[in-house]
Parts: sequence; C-alpha cells; structure tokens
Amino acid sequence: MALKVVEFRTDKRFARRARELKTLETMIGMYCRHHHGGGPLCAECAALGDYARRRLERCVFGDAKPTCANCVVHCYKAEMRERVREMMRWAGPRMLFRHPVLGILHMVDGRRPAVRLPDGARPSCAASESADADA
Repeated sequence: MALKVVEFRTDKRFARRARELKTLETMIGMYCRHHHGGGPLCAECAALGDYARRRLERCVFGDAKPTCANCVVHCYKAEMRERVREMMRWAGPRMLFRHPVLGILHMVDGRRPAVRLPDGARPSCAASESADADA
C-alpha cells in the first residue's frame, strides 16, 4: 500500500497540525539563532526542521494527533527525538514571551487527551522511515 502524504497547509481540517508545524519551526528558529548564531538556520537545524515536517505530514493520527510527548506511537528516530526534546526544553519557556499565542496554544494541545489506537491496530512507522531514507 502506497503512503499517501496530505498537504495540510491548504485544508482547514488540518489547522491544528499546521499550527503545530508553525510552532515547531518557530522553536527551531529561536534555538538556532541563540545556539548557532544569527541569520538563516544552520544545516543541522534545517535538517531537524525537515525531518519534523515529514514526521508531522505522515502522522498516522492525522489532525487528531496528540503532541508527540503524549503520543502512543513514537515515529521519530531516537537521535532526532532527543534533539527535538533538547530544543523544546530551551525554546518552550521562551515561547511564552516571544510568541505567547503559539506558546499557550501548544500548552493547551499538550493537555489534550491522547488518541488511542483501535484494538489490534499496530501502525508501523518503519514504512514512513524507509520513505525518509529514500528522500
């Protein structure tokens, strides 16, 4: 079965996922400017942003997805998950001062109940991981 990737920026049904992507990109930008100097994103942070975008686009839960910290399916590679966690630990508290609306909405999203998988369903992120290896 071929993976179907949905462009979620144009469809109002995916507004929460688009906002989550915007929040993530903002956090990565803040982190990179502080830790790697000003200007555009460094190669490492740009790669992290691209990886996070692909994960978000291919999320098995669609727009009903919980925040990644509350998700039952961990589709990030361990190394990337740790990099995102480190970046969010630094940028998260600063979001409330620099981007208060995004910061508060991200906190509210984190309190949403996690979506449960149907009984017997076991989504494989390996398929989307192999798609990332091809990209």
